[in-house]
Amino acid sequence: MNKLEAIAATIRESFDARTSARDSALSQARSLTRHSANAIRAIHRNERDIASENLDIAKILVKSLKKNLRDFPDIYYAGYTQDALKEYAEANIVFGLCLDNTLPSPEDLDLEYNTYLKGLAETVGELRRRILDILRSGHSNEAELLLGYMDDIYAVLTTMDYPEAITGGLRRWTDLARGIIEHTRGDMTISLRQEQLESSLLRLQDTLKTLNIT
Repeated sequence: MNKLEAIAATIRESFDARTSARDSALSQARSLTRHSANAIRAIHRNERDIASENLDIAKILVKSLKKNLRDFPDIYYAGYTQDALKEYAEANIVFGLCLDNTLPSPEDLDLEYNTYLKGLAETVGELRRRILDILRSGHSNEAELLLGYMDDIYAVLTTMDYPEAITGGLRRWTDLARGIIEHTRGDMTISLRQEQLESSLLRLQDTLKTLNIT
């Protein structure tokens, strides 16, 4: 039975290490999600420095997560960890497209491809949010540019026709992105027509004034 006790001691030691790694990962994942969300909030407010600060902290957390979970791949690929990394990808992509006119790659962010793609898909929702904010002040070239980004993202997502086990359930995110894009295009069409109508009414009013009909 001495051998059994030795086996049990080894198992407990392993479980203690895994529990510690899991608890640490949970805490870091929550912090990573929070800083990613704060970065996106700052982006929509055009607070570039605050967004950059949160992304810098998030980057450190990602490095720490990957290092701490190197010996625990099942924890690293657990849902809560990957969800936090997806939020990190989304925040960086939104920052790049909205403030820098650039697109960070998976290698730039040190992320797995399926995690990056899901973050890319979720970016579509944040681009819609920014477009709606822009439309409050009228139709603009920036809104058209962002809609173009949304179309480009969706076009790429639809080419990832691989088993769900490979993409990590990307198809659902792709379908959601399509619906968001369709609604956004409809909103932009309405905004453009309204702007054109207002412009036509103003021209008519000026014409009537010229003819002294008003």
